[in-house]
Parts: sequence; structure tokens; C-alpha cells
Amino acid sequence: MFTALFTAFALAGGAAQAQSAVPAPGSAVATPDNAILLTVFLRHDESRPLAELNAQLARQGFYKAFPPAGVEVVSWTVAMGIGQVVVLRLPASRLREVNRVLEDTAWGAYRTEFYPTYDYKAIGLAQHAKAQ
Repeated sequence: MFTALFTAFALAGGAAQAQSAVPAPGSAVATPDNAILLTVFLRHDESRPLAELNAQLARQGFYKAFPPAGVEVVSWTVAMGIGQVVVLRLPASRLREVNRVLEDTAWGAYRTEFYPTYDYKAIGLAQHAKAQ
């Protein structure tokens, strides 16, 4: 799983570098033809007190930098025993920017996991209705 995900991100990064007109960080806006959903798991370090984790996040500027301006937060929940689960909607061209913000501000307090996702609700509900 990790290898496939890493390969997909590496290929996406290579494709972005090959483009001649890559938007400046923070300037691209999600549209129906370029938007991706990214599910981010922020797994907290259970060996450290919450106050210590929050202090580290503050020192590293996590809440100031995340989410980057213009990136839509679809949901941001806490999964007990895991940590925070954030679903973002963003243009594919901003994937690297989101990754860098998390590397710079979340690492140490959180272990991060990324899952490219898509909205299946309409399809799933249509299939459910059809089966009735």
C-alpha cells in the first residue's frame, strides 16, 4: 500500500514539474475538473501528554499554516485512539504544498498518513436506491 501510494505521489510530482505553467503555491483553486480529496490521518503520540503536543504544534506554527489558504476543509474529526482525521478538497497541483506544510509543522507531534480519496456518496446512494 505504501509503495503504491508513494509511487502515485512521485509520479504526480514529476508530472507537475514537467508542466511549464505550474501555479504559485496558494494560487490554484479547486474546480470540478482538477479537485482531489485528500484524507489526512494525524496520529498523535500517546506517550506524551496532550498539553505537550499542543505546545509543540504551537511552536511549529501548525494552526497558523494548516490548512493552507484556499484549501477547503471538508471535515476535521477526532477518532479516539487514533488522533485527527482531516479531509481536504484541493487542486491536484497543490498536493506538494499541503504535504510540505504538514512536514514543517505537524511532524513530531503527529505521525502523518495520506490517502487520496473521492466522493462516492451519490454513486453509493444511487446503487442503494436501485437495489430497493
